[in-house]
Amino acid sequence: MDHSQAGQGAVNAQRAAWMRVLSLASPAALEGAFSALGGVPAHQMLRPAQTGMTMVRARSGGTGARFNLGEMTVTRCAVTLGDGVVGVAYVQGRSLRHAEQAAVADALLQLPDWHDTVQAHLIQPLARQHADRVERQAQVAAETKVEFFTMVRGED
Repeated sequence: MDHSQAGQGAVNAQRAAWMRVLSLASPAALEGAFSALGGVPAHQMLRPAQTGMTMVRARSGGTGARFNLGEMTVTRCAVTLGDGVVGVAYVQGRSLRHAEQAAVADALLQLPDWHDTVQAHLIQPLARQHADRVERQAQVAAETKVEFFTMVRGED
């Protein structure tokens, strides 16, 4: 792998990370964080937000044969900014606004002039909110944990 491929791999990993944060954010949290950005550049729809279904596949034990677990509702959107930068988003659920805002944020994050602002006001707060939500869920689960132990019967 040459340096350009390694660099592109790092860029793809960064983009995947922010797209994950955007997709996992609640629509209300994204709306609030998005408004903190102030005026964002105008965008045009390449693919207006559309809701559809996708098949979720799984593996038994993580290593077994794949099987269809079930369907999930997904909303997707693609936008372009005036300078031709394209942003895309796929989010769980039916929120058209969530998908559009995530696509606009994806496009803005690709612009050097906007990247740091969007990271600071949108991605980092949403990532913290998600981490806090996961931690709260883990605490609730830990409170209901049942510990089993085995007593060994002594032989005389």
